Amino acid sequence: MKKHLLWIALAGSLFATTGANAMTKDEYNVAKEKISADYKVAKAKCDTLKDNAKDVCEKEAKGTENVAKAELEQSYKPSNSHAKKVAEAKAEMTYEVAKEKCDDLSGDAKNACTNQAKANHDAAKVEIKRMKG
Repeated sequence: MKKHLLWIALAGSLFATTGANAMTKDEYNVAKEKISADYKVAKAKCDTLKDNAKDVCEKEAKGTENVAKAELEQSYKPSNSHAKKVAEAKAEMTYEVAKEKCDDLSGDAKNACTNQAKANHDAAKVEIKRMKG
């Protein structure tokens, strides 16, 4: 969970540096390259882990990359559609990571965990559908 929050903070700080002004094409390209580089670093850190911890790490890394890309698009060309894509990316990342964490459990606990992850994801999708875009 701490890694997850760290990556979200890092991704958020990337966009905080751009301020309220519109991004230039060069800033956009640099940010896009940084997202890619950050993903590669995160993925490399996952390679040092084993078993399900590695799988969870990889889901977090990929999810963080997808969220950062969606946030970049929203920063570059703000729109309701891009805001919706940010919410979708966040919901998908949360769901994928939660499902992967459930794999550490077994029996009824695993079923309950998986069902809760699915219920949370379904609720997020309902909220996303309510968004304009």
